[in-house]
Amino acid sequence: MIKTVNVRGLKDRLSAYLRDVQRGDVVLVTDRGRVVAELRQPTTAGIEQPAIPPRLRKLVEAGVLTVGLPNSADAYPRSDVRLSVDVVTRALDETRRDR
Repeated sequence: MIKTVNVRGLKDRLSAYLRDVQRGDVVLVTDRGRVVAELRQPTTAGIEQPAIPPRLRKLVEAGVLTVGLPNSADAYPRSDVRLSVDVVTRALDETRRDR
């Protein structure tokens, strides 16, 4: 089922709308009458999944376990901060000394 809610209504009843999404509903969020967001269950369609051992796959199929997305450097924003070689070397030396 598709439901529509404005931003204020979503804020007021967020937990209830999230439960609706967990049950499979889609929630369209509007701001001044215009749809600005969609809440729906996440999908892994088209995303390559790592090999899952058969024992864990059974738990996934039973709905007991949810497989996360693969970790990727693309998931983390790049920093504009550039450190000199000296700063990085000192930090690594300090870290290694603590071992």
